Amino acid sequence: MEQSEIKISTSGYADVKDLSGPINSFLSKVGGEGLLAVSVPGATAGVTTIEYESGCIADLQEALEELAPANAHYEHNKKWGDGNGFSHLRAALLGPGVTLPFKDGELQTGTWQQVVVVDCDNKSRERRILLSALSA
Repeated sequence: MEQSEIKISTSGYADVKDLSGPINSFLSKVGGEGLLAVSVPGATAGVTTIEYESGCIADLQEALEELAPANAHYEHNKKWGDGNGFSHLRAALLGPGVTLPFKDGELQTGTWQQVVVVDCDNKSRERRILLSALSA
């Protein structure tokens, strides 16, 4: 197994960052075939796949706002006073990671499918993204 860590600055509020470059660089070094796990530690960000283009990104951000509005009432906010109850729900809906196959050092995704991290918190952060490749 090969592992790597990426650090990405985000601005919160469903900021979406494409991970294609760092993932492709990592897999080109790993080579071969197997499974790649991509995950983000923490309870206020998620990893998913989407077509990384402005329309899809805007639609994803709007959907997250509809599912877990930033200004709604959250018990988490009452308990901790940090105002990011919505971020925890959005991250839980997205999930902390994805696992995808790779072959010949390339991710086996669809033409318009990219792996992205979505920072759902209510502030800027530097996110750690963990890559773990299990080769056959």
